[in-house]
Amino acid sequence: MLGVLARKVLGTANDRKIKPKWRVVERINALEPQMAALSDEDLRGKTEAYRARLAKGETLDALLPEAFATVREAAKRAIGLRPFDVQLVGGMILHEGRISEMKTGEGKTLVATLPVYLNALTGKGVHVVTVNDYLARRDAEWMGKVYAFLGLSTGVVVPGVDDAARKRAYACDVTYATNNELGFDYLRDNMKFRLEDMVQRGHAFAIVDEVDSILIDEARTPLIISGPTQDQSALYIAIDKLMPSLAPEHYEIDEKQRTATLTEDGNEFVEEKLREAGFLKGQATLYDPENVSLVHHVNQALRAHRMFQRDKDYIVKNGRVVIIDEFTGRMMDGRRWGDGLHQAVEAKEGCAIQPENVTLASITFQNYFRLYEKLAGMTGTALTEAEEFQSIYALDVVEVPTNVPVARVDDDDQVYRTNREKTEAIIAAIKDGRRRGQPILVGTTSIEKSEQLSAALKKAGVPHQVLNARYHEQEAFIVAQAGRPSAVTIATNMAGRGTDIKLGGNVEMRIAEKVGDETDPAKIAEITRRVTAEVEAARQQALAAGGLWVIGTERHESRRIDNQLRGRSGRQGDPGRSTFFLSLEDDLMRIFGGGRMDGMLQKLGLQEGEAIVHTWVNKAIERAQGKVEARNFDIRKNLLKFDDVMNDQRKAIFAQRR
Repeated sequence: MLGVLARKVLGTANDRKIKPKWRVVERINALEPQMAALSDEDLRGKTEAYRARLAKGETLDALLPEAFATVREAAKRAIGLRPFDVQLVGGMILHEGRISEMKTGEGKTLVATLPVYLNALTGKGVHVVTVNDYLARRDAEWMGKVYAFLGLSTGVVVPGVDDAARKRAYACDVTYATNNELGFDYLRDNMKFRLEDMVQRGHAFAIVDEVDSILIDEARTPLIISGPTQDQSALYIAIDKLMPSLAPEHYEIDEKQRTATLTEDGNEFVEEKLREAGFLKGQATLYDPENVSLVHHVNQALRAHRMFQRDKDYIVKNGRVVIIDEFTGRMMDGRRWGDGLHQAVEAKEGCAIQPENVTLASITFQNYFRLYEKLAGMTGTALTEAEEFQSIYALDVVEVPTNVPVARVDDDDQVYRTNREKTEAIIAAIKDGRRRGQPILVGTTSIEKSEQLSAALKKAGVPHQVLNARYHEQEAFIVAQAGRPSAVTIATNMAGRGTDIKLGGNVEMRIAEKVGDETDPAKIAEITRRVTAEVEAARQQALAAGGLWVIGTERHESRRIDNQLRGRSGRQGDPGRSTFFLSLEDDLMRIFGGGRMDGMLQKLGLQEGEAIVHTWVNKAIERAQGKVEARNFDIRKNLLKFDDVMNDQRKAIFAQRR
């Protein structure tokens, strides 16, 4: 009671962090008429004036109101966007080296330009980190116009760029890159023989977009540069042939820990088969010291067959096994599982087996990003992991208020007993939404599941688009159309980040599509006018139908991924709705207490095709997710403990090389 009263009088801890910033916003707003009166040349001249003041000892904090007012005016002139007051607040939080939690559609990409410009004035370079190459290119091109207007240079680092181009990109005032490119460039730099061959020039300030994805979800996977070792492809193929003949009593699976081990019966069976194949001699057993590598190969083959699923954990593309990122649903080209697991999966799929690799250099994302003198981040979902951000990165999470209140309705989960009943309910809901003219985004947890649902919709005669790692080249086009009336888009987690679904469709992309190769200014103006009117009419129709309806087909291990999907709807005060359809056969429900819940539903007399919808079900699911998140946090903490030991040695060796 006292706590509630104190919050009403004093506000929450978050309110107290935000409150002082409104006074700075007033100072920035007061400068707006003055900045608007400047010519383009005079506005650009502000950059050198600020740099001169910094050289004389003035601080970045003292320059902040003027610098932010300068960027706001430059953004209006260069790209036709004016940062809102709440975006100025978000920019201040980033400048302070904190995490700014901003909801979808609040313009995080534009927010970053404010602290990026201010900190780039030091001449040390600022890194803006994105979750994929498409966003790095898009944001560098889009926001690069603002920086160029103010006389700053912008570079972008993406795969396939040579060292000379990388060095030029890192030498720019602002560099856009993915976390993988930054980390691998750091490792490669420290394997170079000459200082002048290094491409990075230091780690002054980084702003990480979708910070929870990069600093938490991907933190379980270290970056590794490796070299080939002895070819053992014959052994992988021979052991792979044993796997289909294993019976369920030969092995045990622990889905929570993602492990697969042979039972006593399984050991005897495999030993007998290995003797027949000539890999074990005489009375030798699998666990004799000289056969340790055989045990390892058998265990990895068992994991490949029983734990790793095609079109969920990986896809086969052009005869290669390509890993699928479980958090983003994207292909991780060039990344390979270690300890022979990738080779075991290649043997399972009949692909050419690449030699196993030995590690030449490695670093975790935790230790890479702790190299920066100042680190900040943006995301729509960080508060659930505030403890981890604080304990590992010393990053404070501040929730920024939305420019317009969120008008989305989040329904209670609908839980069915079987997948079949759930799929039927989803199809019925989609048909219902389409009849009203409502755009619908359906979120799935894997490629396989997105394609199964697509097949079911095709059978039911429902037109739709599919967005997953197989079709990632069409991502921008599919997302641009996802907000049109009655549009149905099935997506993996790919659609959860860095994308903005606008009701009515994306007007810029539609105009570009219609204009094509047209060069006549009068015709282009006419096309622009017509398409803009069409998109606005479609937007009004979608609004009247209730806005974007997000349908989740399964709960993810992490609440944040679910919240990311929900956050696609209800942007900038638009109406919207989100509903999760679940079944007791879903992975999360099955692994964490689905049996108990099934018994409960039977006692309640639940009929086939009927769903249970109740707040306590949501709470039970959130508890299950909390357990998984806590376990994953422990895994990351343990990984970091080991890497911290290596990190001291890594720093010492890398320092000697310089």
